[in-house]
Amino acid sequence: MKTNLVLSLTLSAFAFLPLTAQQGAVPSMPDNQNLPPSAQSSSDNNSPQNTQRPNAQSNDDDQQNGKIPVYRVNVVERTTQAVDYRDRGGTTQVDIKGTSLMPAVDGTARVTGHTGRLAIDANLHHLAPPRSFGPEYLTYVLWAITPEGRPLNLGEIRPNDDGNSRLQVTTGLQEFGMIVTAEPYFAVTRPSNLVVAENIVRQDTAGGIHPISAKFDLLQKGQYTVNITPDQLPATNADRKTPLELLEAQNAIAIAEAAGADQYAADTLGKAKAYLVQGENYFKQKQNITPIGAVARAATQAAEDARLLTLQKKQEEQTAAERQRAQDRIQQAQSQAESESARADAARLDAQHQKEQRELAEQERQAAEQARLEAEQAAQQAAQDRAVAQQQLQQSEQARQAALAQQQTLTQQAEQARLQAQQSEQARAQAVQQAEEQRQRLLKQLNQVLQTRDSARGLIVSMSDVLFDFNKATLKPGAKLRLAKISGIILAYPDLKLEIDGFTDNKGTPEYNMTLSDKRAKAVQDFLIAQGVGPDAVTTRGFGESNPVASNATPAGRQQNRRVELVVSGSAIGSNNTGTPGYPGSTIGTVPGASGSSGGVSGATQGNPTSPQPATSAPGSIASPAGTSGTQSSPSNGSSQPPVSNPPPTDNKPPVI
Repeated sequence: MKTNLVLSLTLSAFAFLPLTAQQGAVPSMPDNQNLPPSAQSSSDNNSPQNTQRPNAQSNDDDQQNGKIPVYRVNVVERTTQAVDYRDRGGTTQVDIKGTSLMPAVDGTARVTGHTGRLAIDANLHHLAPPRSFGPEYLTYVLWAITPEGRPLNLGEIRPNDDGNSRLQVTTGLQEFGMIVTAEPYFAVTRPSNLVVAENIVRQDTAGGIHPISAKFDLLQKGQYTVNITPDQLPATNADRKTPLELLEAQNAIAIAEAAGADQYAADTLGKAKAYLVQGENYFKQKQNITPIGAVARAATQAAEDARLLTLQKKQEEQTAAERQRAQDRIQQAQSQAESESARADAARLDAQHQKEQRELAEQERQAAEQARLEAEQAAQQAAQDRAVAQQQLQQSEQARQAALAQQQTLTQQAEQARLQAQQSEQARAQAVQQAEEQRQRLLKQLNQVLQTRDSARGLIVSMSDVLFDFNKATLKPGAKLRLAKISGIILAYPDLKLEIDGFTDNKGTPEYNMTLSDKRAKAVQDFLIAQGVGPDAVTTRGFGESNPVASNATPAGRQQNRRVELVVSGSAIGSNNTGTPGYPGSTIGTVPGASGSSGGVSGATQGNPTSPQPATSAPGSIASPAGTSGTQSSPSNGSSQPPVSNPPPTDNKPPVI
């Protein structure tokens, strides 16, 4: 039976693996970064078949706990074909064809039905080395994808020097499609989004036809190295004579350690390390590949188990923290309810007091009436005394009636005032709640584009210096794309104000740094205005090397000090950025939020253009693709500008780059 399987994968991102706030967010790397120019071109031409729609989900509570979710899973929308292989249906064949990432790949897969299983004999040709996608990718894996989107690792594909490979495996699945992805090691449990080949149903393929819709998750490129840069992986600088099995095991252990397995899965990680040591000893003893491969693959599998166990335990910790925060919110609501009940009791007591006063007045009236009767009896004895008493009685009655009327008026006014105060308090609480909800929603939306944190100044969106051209205030295309998304989000909220602050490190003259920070802030302002943001809503300030967030004595500290911050405030989100001396754009009278700053902006991109950004980069930062010309290397001290000699020059010219 032939089956056309539509594997629809919609691009979305959600977080599993938290990092500390000091580390910052992991850069969202483009899919074709570090690819060869031909692969990048092919990937760009494949947009009709492979579209990606970002739909990031962030955990705001994790940020309040000092943790940021950075483990993202992408779902990529694409179409491919699959076959419903019939049990014991004989042998059939499908073709293997390369995707836009590696169009030269071709091959076949023969599928033979046996009782309770299918035997697959896959032959692939013209496979390029997997490291062409990045130093962390060491091998290929053949996957079977079920109609429900469940991926199954069928086995490792290891091409020879000619790019050819053969894999013979069995599977208990009956209905599936096949894809080939580049992976860091063979034991992965979820495919990456580097799909280099997929099966194509032939005219003579045996099967039945009916469409099948499915979604399956693909790990975004660079997600295995969110906590460790690719050039820190052991296999990156390993001896070329080292067997691939050992390289995969070394990288798998390094990735697991970077994920925190030494804390959450120490026993399993120790088992993997023991296997690796045994394999390295076999290699030093020049034994053949069989014993080396056996223990090395065992080490890789154990390291992957440790990594998955770490992710599971971290997720459990996050769930427990969320449950505790929910309990805290419930307790807070109960406290508010008790406070409202106390105010209601006070109002009830006041009403009771008014009632007692009215009863007392009635008693006084009755006493006066009794006195009047007694006076009438006495009037029979003395007419004059009776007339005087009658006059006094009338005056007393008038005074009492006036007092009673005044008392009723005051009671009504007091009740109206109480109701108005209660309504005003309810309206104010609702306005505060709506502003807070809009603030959290805006924070979540901005975090999907660039790293954003909540603070007393407002919502602070951080941009790193890699979003600008080297030593210039020119926005890169990637920065414009993110700022376009930022402007679309800002336009959806009325009465928002933006203050754009530019900062640099202390390399170069203060005058040059002040000019560069001001130009970069104004470049962001001009682009946002061009996108429709009102000019009156955007202000800029250049601070140069002032207000550092880290020490300028180290490259890492200088990188954090090179930054552009967009401070978003306004009544729509419950804050008003009026500015406070001592720190740019601080807010007066708002509830303190997260403090500190992350990311870096300066005059140039640091390091080798092919080296990935460190794990403390701000989310949305874009590293230069491999092979891009015109990018300058920074000096060995890690600064965006050469060090200034002592005493500094007096002509205020920019340093020579």
